Amino acid sequence: MGTPAPLGLQGAYTRGHRSTYDELRTRLLDVAGRLLDTAGPESLTVRRIAAEAGCTTQVIYTMFGSNEGLAEALYLEGFERFRRRLEAVPDRGDPLEHLIALGPAYREAALSEPGYYSLMFERAIPGFTPSERARTLARAALNIVDRVIADCISAGYLVPTQPRRIADAVWAAAQGALSLERAGHLQDGTTYDTITTAAIRSFLTDPDCTAVR
Repeated sequence: MGTPAPLGLQGAYTRGHRSTYDELRTRLLDVAGRLLDTAGPESLTVRRIAAEAGCTTQVIYTMFGSNEGLAEALYLEGFERFRRRLEAVPDRGDPLEHLIALGPAYREAALSEPGYYSLMFERAIPGFTPSERARTLARAALNIVDRVIADCISAGYLVPTQPRRIADAVWAAAQGALSLERAGHLQDGTTYDTITTAAIRSFLTDPDCTAVR
């Protein structure tokens, strides 16, 4: 019997293997995301993604299980990208100012990657329905909004209630304005700003608060 490899070497091998897997997975999602943005959902065939990524179709099936698995991975990747954009918004030291600043960042995320947006919110891939687990993870990706709202409640800016209740109201307002803008019914983000600000204002403890204009 050979001498077992030191734990450190085993760990290094495991990390290296995992790193290679993660890099390939990221590359495949990047390819699929680019196709989604530039060529539409009909381009998301396993054969085309494999050809663009320079791998075999079997690699994609092994990694994602099926077309449905690939679609769900893209769905979650879209929400992860939204999360990163929202997390990148600088903390201004005042929770209400921070909450207001998240609105434009959310709109920018939606308009800058329309393929992901259409998959996340407009059922762009026919027949694809995200699992309950995916929906839960997707909503969790936007938890920064809940956290900032909770800070606003603690600071006395917003009425005491469940942060999720306020977050969902603001989210619904944002999605409505975005849908109209993406369909060409609104020319710019003015209505988006107005309606999201109005949603926040409806929960203010002081309606005359000058931080929300």
